[in-house]
Amino acid sequence: MQYSVLTRRWISVAIIAIVSAQLVACANRPSASVLDPVAVNPASSRQLTVLTATNRSRDGGGYSSRRNADPAFETFTVAIPPSHRPPKIEWPVGRPDASTDMVVSERRSLDQKQFLALADAPNKDGAVGIFVHGYNYTFQEGLYRLAQVAADSKTDGKPVLFSWPSQGSLAGYLADRDAALASRDTLVWLVKSMAAKRDVKRVILFGHSIGGFLIMETLRQLKLEGRGDVLDKLVVVLAAPDIDDDLFRSQLEVVGRMRTPITLFVSKDDKALKISSFISGEKPRAGSLNVDSPSVRDAALRYGLRIIDISSVKAADGVGHDRYANLAQLGPQLAQAGGGAVSVPEAGAFVFDVAASVISSPFRLAGAVVGGR
Repeated sequence: MQYSVLTRRWISVAIIAIVSAQLVACANRPSASVLDPVAVNPASSRQLTVLTATNRSRDGGGYSSRRNADPAFETFTVAIPPSHRPPKIEWPVGRPDASTDMVVSERRSLDQKQFLALADAPNKDGAVGIFVHGYNYTFQEGLYRLAQVAADSKTDGKPVLFSWPSQGSLAGYLADRDAALASRDTLVWLVKSMAAKRDVKRVILFGHSIGGFLIMETLRQLKLEGRGDVLDKLVVVLAAPDIDDDLFRSQLEVVGRMRTPITLFVSKDDKALKISSFISGEKPRAGSLNVDSPSVRDAALRYGLRIIDISSVKAADGVGHDRYANLAQLGPQLAQAGGGAVSVPEAGAFVFDVAASVISSPFRLAGAVVGGR
């Protein structure tokens, strides 16, 4: 069926209205009060340590969307309730209850030296992980999402949240892209600092949505600075990257082939990326690449990319933009399906298939991908 340009525009506007209504209806945005420590019985819940680095300005007990020239550092202990069900975040409702809710049990501010001393301590595989959240995230949402992913993937070590000053608002899309760009130097510094330690064999950079755009800009800057030593330590995973397709190709032209192939988790029915495409003049997004397209397969081989369509993975947000959160719990299942050995493909375009065991979860991916290099 053929539609006029005007009709297509109205259809796109309708999609935006419907998706926005879904997001507003299902989202009870947590306040900064969820960052306040709560008494927890250590024997009744799993507790994870999450380090945070942010160029947001402090705002009482939390952080705002205002930019700060000097990054702030903290360490949080997040308790996961025994009743936790992946990939859910059990937000406290009313008075926090550690038996049913995810809660912060300990919180401590750090200076830069203290932060780097903790962040540069790799896990048993010599890896450290950095999570860069996407558009429309508050600081506390990024913290709890990282805790959920780390818990569900049974990650050891101390994952790091890099929280750039997103507006945390549906209407803040353009402001978020500017804020992400303005955060590039801070993320470059963080990556360099963590890669500098001899004990760190690899740095996992995992970015969602606009966070993937920020990561690609960071890789580009490192390449232009001639920091191949840092790039060679990086394992980059981009989930639903919100990047203009042409811009992504130009970034790849500068960055070149990475020692470890960049992994993209993509989906054809990601409604959030459809909105982003519409706002950006109907430009295709890298997170919506069609793995069935010969040109996409050729690009994957040319640039050394691992493009994996995860459309079959269930999404909890109603728009298909947060499927990556569900991948964490699939890691152990994939290992079992593969007879104990997860099969991770080399560069190319693939469709996610649990039975075929093609990938592992985001934060466990590094060990499977680079363990034998």
